[in-house]
Amino acid sequence: MPMTTIPALLPQALLEAPLLKDSGAAPMQRQLHHRIKETILDGRLAPGSRLPGSRALAEALSISRNTVTAAYDLLAAEGYVEPDRQGTRVATLSRPPPRAERNPPPAPATALRLRHIQPSAPRSDASATLRPGVPALSHFPLAAWRRAVDRAIRRSGPAALGYGDPLGEPVLRAAIARHLGVARGVRCEAAQVIITEGAQEALALCVRLLTNPGDTAWVEDPGYRGAKAAMHAGDLNIAPLRIDGDGVIVAESDWKSPPPRLIYTTPSHQYPAGAVLTVARRLELIAQAQRHGTWIIEDDYDSEFRHAGESIGAMQGLVAQAPVLYVGTFSKTMFPSLRLGFLVLPAALLAALRTPLEEMLRGGHRYEQLALAEFIESGQFSRHLGRMRRLYRDRQQALREAMARHMQVPHTIEGGHCGLHLTVRLPVQYPDRKIADAARRYGISPYPLSDFALQPRPEDNGLVLGYGNTSAELFEPLVRRLSQLARAAEIV
Repeated sequence: MPMTTIPALLPQALLEAPLLKDSGAAPMQRQLHHRIKETILDGRLAPGSRLPGSRALAEALSISRNTVTAAYDLLAAEGYVEPDRQGTRVATLSRPPPRAERNPPPAPATALRLRHIQPSAPRSDASATLRPGVPALSHFPLAAWRRAVDRAIRRSGPAALGYGDPLGEPVLRAAIARHLGVARGVRCEAAQVIITEGAQEALALCVRLLTNPGDTAWVEDPGYRGAKAAMHAGDLNIAPLRIDGDGVIVAESDWKSPPPRLIYTTPSHQYPAGAVLTVARRLELIAQAQRHGTWIIEDDYDSEFRHAGESIGAMQGLVAQAPVLYVGTFSKTMFPSLRLGFLVLPAALLAALRTPLEEMLRGGHRYEQLALAEFIESGQFSRHLGRMRRLYRDRQQALREAMARHMQVPHTIEGGHCGLHLTVRLPVQYPDRKIADAARRYGISPYPLSDFALQPRPEDNGLVLGYGNTSAELFEPLVRRLSQLARAAEIV
């Protein structure tokens, strides 16, 4: 239709481009709705302006009148326009005051507590070599897992599509309780096990359930950044505890002002230094916690993968009714995207928290939970752990040998008796962040040790090297490259 025949009230903005009709485009009604809405929001259609009749707009855009009518009806339902006897008018909308084009928008206001949460090393793909915290993904028995998931779906049917027990599927909680009792010496009943979305949600739950803003929490330093983030998000005052070869150091004087509400520790395999907390320090920590009304969060990090001797038992099982909240995850023993972890609460604490937990949690991942319960009870889980222990032991030894042959800068290696990583301490003239940044350009993803410390010291300079998801034949060229990058980064 010639432009001269289009009614004067028809805004040119609606005609500046034809609506798309190809198969990949949005439906005509949605395109028209979006175009009119944006024209109203940016002020080109002022409040009170009358929109053209549906017939006129349909003819101008070469679309059906029904399409225009449907778009107008949706705009009216949303409040952008108001139909009346004379047609359709633009509604009066509240708009933010205009700002000069050259002025950037102000930063959004966020919670003050978030300023304490600092970025860690840039994210890298799970396939990046030497990245800590990633298991051997290609060695996971996918076929067996697929069969377990298929059986869970067949047996449960659509019933498992609905909400389940907010604390987790009872069969999985029972399977975990039995496994922890045998493998880790944990004292618990199935009812004490709460299923979470990984260890991080378990840590966040501990903070939300047991602390108030301004309470004090003690954390290992260097230590797990996720625990510090959970405590910062709870507005807690965080006090760092240093680590030595016997684990976390807590002096008698530390308890005198003010005692903490929470203590976070990884006693069976300190992350990232790899120390094991001695039984004397464990018992003293429990005794002092009982005396001061403190809760200990025991994160049993990598405890399933001990490379020498028997596994170190959990601190939770040392003393009856210990004030210990036991946290675990299947991210390393199964695979990270499963997003299933657990929190074991003392029985007395569970009784006090059951109502809040049932209101705060909603359950989820029901088929995966049911499949995991069968995976554990059938023995598949234990067999998988056995295979992975042997694999990780061999990879850890191969990485040590590659370091001995090819790391041509002064260094000391810590850990290695457990888990999926080694910690390499370097002299300060080889800055760890500079080395790690350079390594990422080669697809190598070690983490700087200094990034794990709240208050980094000179001795916190080093690299955390993950060997879980890196083939042993790659270690020699990777270590040679790291050695070159370390020498290039040296401060002379």
